[in-house]
Amino acid sequence: MLNTLLLFIATALAEIVGCYLPWLWLKQGKPAWILLPAAASLALFAWLLTLHDTAGAGRVYAAYGGVYIGVALVWLWAVDGIRPTPWDVAGVLVALAGMAIIMLQPAR
Repeated sequence: MLNTLLLFIATALAEIVGCYLPWLWLKQGKPAWILLPAAASLALFAWLLTLHDTAGAGRVYAAYGGVYIGVALVWLWAVDGIRPTPWDVAGVLVALAGMAIIMLQPAR
């Protein structure tokens, strides 16, 4: 389970970096060359999604969403310098509960 969680976190970081760099380019006038590592990060994100051992891609994407929300709020705090609110934390807990329900369901 820990390996799965770590893989979800790595997947989320790859997606966030792949989207954050173009945001910097578009919103803060950063140089266009940052789109190259952004594209590489999004390619890494797509590849990492294929490493998850779950029946059905849709189930992986749904469960991943919960972890992504948590990692995005850690990014908000660590990179953007904005401390998450109690509402943010509650939302992450609900999303992670949904992720756990999806990932820990009994085998059929």
